[in-house]
Amino acid sequence: MANLRQANGATKRWAIAMALAVLGVGGGARTGWAQLAVVANDHKLVLVAGVQTVVKNPAPDTVTIIDLGAKPPKVVAEIEGVPCSVIGPPLSVAVTPDESLALVTASMKVDPKDPTKQTEDNRISVIDLKATPPKVIATLEAGKAPAGISVNRAGTMALVANRADGCVTILSIKGKTVAVAGKVQIGDAAQALAHVAFTPDGKRALVTRDGENLITVLNINGEKVTLAGRDMRSGIRPYGLEISGDGKMAVVANVGGGGGDIDTIGVLDLQANPPRGVDVIAVGVTPEGIKLSPDGKWCAVIVHEGTGRAKDSPFYHDAGKLILFRVEGTKLLRTAEAPIGHWSQGIAFSADEKTILVGNMVENNVQVFSFDGTALKDTGQKIATKGGPVAMRTAEK
Repeated sequence: MANLRQANGATKRWAIAMALAVLGVGGGARTGWAQLAVVANDHKLVLVAGVQTVVKNPAPDTVTIIDLGAKPPKVVAEIEGVPCSVIGPPLSVAVTPDESLALVTASMKVDPKDPTKQTEDNRISVIDLKATPPKVIATLEAGKAPAGISVNRAGTMALVANRADGCVTILSIKGKTVAVAGKVQIGDAAQALAHVAFTPDGKRALVTRDGENLITVLNINGEKVTLAGRDMRSGIRPYGLEISGDGKMAVVANVGGGGGDIDTIGVLDLQANPPRGVDVIAVGVTPEGIKLSPDGKWCAVIVHEGTGRAKDSPFYHDAGKLILFRVEGTKLLRTAEAPIGHWSQGIAFSADEKTILVGNMVENNVQVFSFDGTALKDTGQKIATKGGPVAMRTAEK
């Protein structure tokens, strides 16, 4: 009976939230659906004195859906039992342009042979965001350890970087039906593919290969995806990657060697023929989350700064950093920064770019910032999540 009451309550909350969003009530005048930020939360892995440790008998992983168009942002739905993982870049969630579906990858799971360890997963969950309440409608199998995932702007295809077998899985999207349509082999497990992102026209994609310090270009023709024969270098261990809405440039988070040395983000010129790396900027220790604003004028970067290490480590700091750069062509100009939590992961901009969300893995919360084009301000709002928020995305339109 308690579960039934909870389900009914979730249904009512979602229906009310969506009705208010359509009417423009409770957060400023808006038309259409709410702007949804989909957050995947890992319950399996925590830090114990700086050591990644598998939780004994962990609760199910979850997804939190936040109305980022509301002022302040608010949770409109939570879904239990959606497998995900902190292993891989914080881009293991993708949302279709019409906000009808979310895709969530799971790179790791608890090893059934040894529950103190993890082993590769291969699942992708398909979530119907317009159901009342949202729910998982399909589970697909990709390659080993699927991590970064993106949907093209036509909403017809998704690509998934598989960390443990060197291939990119191709997914077809037709309405609410998502299916595995093939794969493109790039290398082997040593390549450690991390993320894949489409250019806005859907004719190319870029794949980060942190195992070999390379970024590979893919050509896309309809449902056919092939190697373009072009690899680029951006820095040590390219991980997260974002392509601008005009397709002219991309930014790359280079997580480095993990030894406490300063790390970088890179800039790629995609207008050049062939495309190439044109700049590298030092930002701090372990830049993992990276995101361009909807209008492409701002680049946000999350830097761990040793927050995931043991407190007696010489590299430990008690706060990470959110850094904002103004984008001018292929140049990034450092504009603002603010302290964030520990072992932080994903980033999301509101459509008006005045609100920025940051997922803090250790604190199990999403931190809310305001941005006025000059200064970042911690609003003090912390949105609790069931598990550590490992990835966060909004629709790319």
